[in-house]
Amino acid sequence: MTWLADLVLACLVVEGAVLLWLWRARGRGVAPGPLLAFLGAGAALALALRAALAGAAWHWVALWLAVAGVAHLGWLALSWRRRGGA
Repeated sequence: MTWLADLVLACLVVEGAVLLWLWRARGRGVAPGPLLAFLGAGAALALALRAALAGAAWHWVALWLAVAGVAHLGWLALSWRRRGGA
């Protein structure tokens, strides 16, 4: 079943490439910083899933979950907007 996590990772790579291309070519979409943090969190979750499905030791699953949490916090920090433009 690890193929499912591999498929998710492949989709994330394609999605990231397309969205980065749109940003560079047309100046539209999500800025690269928040985009990479967002996709990084998803990739780390997929790697945690893959590790769990492959029967890896618990600390590998925990490591990928921690990486996902840090990437998510990074995405929040890059994406947070204040009300009223202040």
